[in-house]
Amino acid sequence: MPTRPRVSLFLTVFEVVTIAILSFIGNLWSNVWPYLIAILLFLLLITIHEFGHFLLAKLCGVQVNEFAIGFGPHLFKRKGKETEYSIRLIPFGGFCAMEGEDEASDNPRAFGNAKAWKRLLILLAGAGFNILLGVVLAVLLVATSSGIATTTVAKFDENAVSCNSGLEVGDEIVRANGRSVFTTYDLSYIMATDTDGVMDFVVRRDGKKVNLDGVKFDLTETENGQRLIQLDFYVRGEEKTFFSVIGHGAKTAMSYGRIVCMSLFDMLTGRYGLNDMSGPVGVTAVIGNAAKTSLPNFLSIACLIAINLGIMNLLPLPALDGGRVLFVLIEMVFRRPIPAKYEGLVHTIGFILLMGLILLITGNDIYKLITGKLI
Repeated sequence: MPTRPRVSLFLTVFEVVTIAILSFIGNLWSNVWPYLIAILLFLLLITIHEFGHFLLAKLCGVQVNEFAIGFGPHLFKRKGKETEYSIRLIPFGGFCAMEGEDEASDNPRAFGNAKAWKRLLILLAGAGFNILLGVVLAVLLVATSSGIATTTVAKFDENAVSCNSGLEVGDEIVRANGRSVFTTYDLSYIMATDTDGVMDFVVRRDGKKVNLDGVKFDLTETENGQRLIQLDFYVRGEEKTFFSVIGHGAKTAMSYGRIVCMSLFDMLTGRYGLNDMSGPVGVTAVIGNAAKTSLPNFLSIACLIAINLGIMNLLPLPALDGGRVLFVLIEMVFRRPIPAKYEGLVHTIGFILLMGLILLITGNDIYKLITGKLI
């Protein structure tokens, strides 16, 4: 019966090849899915941002011609009463196209013909919705975490150095190196940016504020030569209730906002350079790595990025919402708009410079990715 061995051999080879293909697909999927989540997060952030503009435009009576998710050719579109809603092929963006937003229009419902305060609200809404999303993500982060961390010292490591410099169990840290501390995220950032291992604290001890200057910590050095404080104490936890989750979520979002602002200040003062910045490639890698580890880590990164996007868009720079807000505020102060051609020129130049900066940062991210220096 010569056919049976051939059939068996065929089935065996087929099984081996099938298992190999499935294994390859499984390995590929395990490496790809975190970055697909990162792309979906970017798409959510952009959609929420544009929806903020869309909703306020509708509420203020401004005509919206199209609300699109993505760029490029249409995958789906539907015409509403006046607005076309579409999903496009390239999932890296989106837009809310308002009548008369970038050009003159005789339409009384055009964006450019709306009252200044209405235009101001519409422009602020995009960033506002990103920050609001950040607050929601912060509440989810607290809700999914194992506990709520406070800034009160619970215990020290066995060989702790800081307890020999005045810090005691029960101390509630309220300031560190001159900066207010509301959550452990504030404390972590301030300690991470310290370079000499000596910090000044203000703590609440027995109901009174006590200054602790020169609290010492051991330092560790990373592969790139960066010196970091070695944290040698633990903080107390707080019981999770509905109100404590909401309250701590709001404080967490506020802390992330402060961290973004402090980071911007540190960049302007030269503490951070181009090599410390990340563009879409670097941020995608960070989100992907966080998604691989745990839900709280992913939510933490997502919250930070959402709030960061909102604050960055409010900066008074050309081509950003904040730059447009600045022109509206100037109009409201001087009771006269700046000519559209000059404003358009400023935004065009700003957009070109912004794209150049993004390309430069992205190139640096790709270099770090190739050399294995990208997290």
